[in-house]
Amino acid sequence: MGVDLTTEYLGLTLSNPLIVAACPLTREISQIERLEQAGASAAVIFSLFAEQVENDRLHQTDRAEPASRNSPSESPLPQKYVVGIDEYLKNIELAKKAVKIPVIGSLNGSDVGEWMQYARLIEQAGADALELNVYFVPTDPTMTGSQVEERYIDIVAAVRAQVKIPVAVKLGPFFSSLPNMAARLNAEAINGLVLFNRFLQPDVDINTLEVSPRLTLSTRDELRLPLRWIAILRSQLSLSLAASSGVHCAEDVAKLILAGADVVSMASALLRNGPGHVTVVLDELADYMADENFESVTDMRGFVQRRPGTDTTALERANYIKTIISYDDEAPV
Repeated sequence: MGVDLTTEYLGLTLSNPLIVAACPLTREISQIERLEQAGASAAVIFSLFAEQVENDRLHQTDRAEPASRNSPSESPLPQKYVVGIDEYLKNIELAKKAVKIPVIGSLNGSDVGEWMQYARLIEQAGADALELNVYFVPTDPTMTGSQVEERYIDIVAAVRAQVKIPVAVKLGPFFSSLPNMAARLNAEAINGLVLFNRFLQPDVDINTLEVSPRLTLSTRDELRLPLRWIAILRSQLSLSLAASSGVHCAEDVAKLILAGADVVSMASALLRNGPGHVTVVLDELADYMADENFESVTDMRGFVQRRPGTDTTALERANYIKTIISYDDEAPV
């Protein structure tokens, strides 16, 4: 008898725990169709950036006031990403018509602003849920940690008030107390957390003497960060937990489910290997579950997570020390 890969995420019943993260693949309807055929259980549409909303506003201002000093050319987005809001919303509508799997919209911003009203338009376009990607790197030395956290809370509360569909918040790990931040976000009536946003570092071009963007796809080593925090948070939160960053193969998926993830979000491995990689991962996951006598994802989820009441702080210290002293003394120097 085959294993049951069904899982729940954001109140949605999914055929399996592998969803496609917002990435270039989900910008194209044909690619989303291929991903569904390969077995992906949901797809997060390539993000709508707050800067796109501002660019669209600048275009409208430019048409209404040709002499305006605010020009669309001032947009920080590359020209290939300067698309109208209508085009983005139409893409969601087309995706909903093309596939049967849930289509999740994605909003990416860093401050409270006009862009938030587009959460409602994404809902009206037919999205089954919304992923709110808060990408904010504080650079002001006068801004306190509390102010950074309040900024996140304000953004989430404002977007949550716009829509009735489920909302997941994708955030980074850089908080002084991530469990507290997670609990505060939970109090804002969100439905899930996506752990984690990759905070991409720029590079320096020594020939042009300029800072240059450089995207590096994730590696499997990055899996350990979401793995750790999902294991910590699983027993403390009732909302959905999605793992993102470093998910490349069936072993990675299995680890995250065992730690307590409801779903895993994959992008880099699909960009490297194509949509067909979904089938490979799901087949190998089913084989692993059968070998280990797990009848369902539900049985498997959280199997190795920490038990309630465990002194997690002491356990973290113990694991840290154990890891440090486990290094092979005979390794070459």
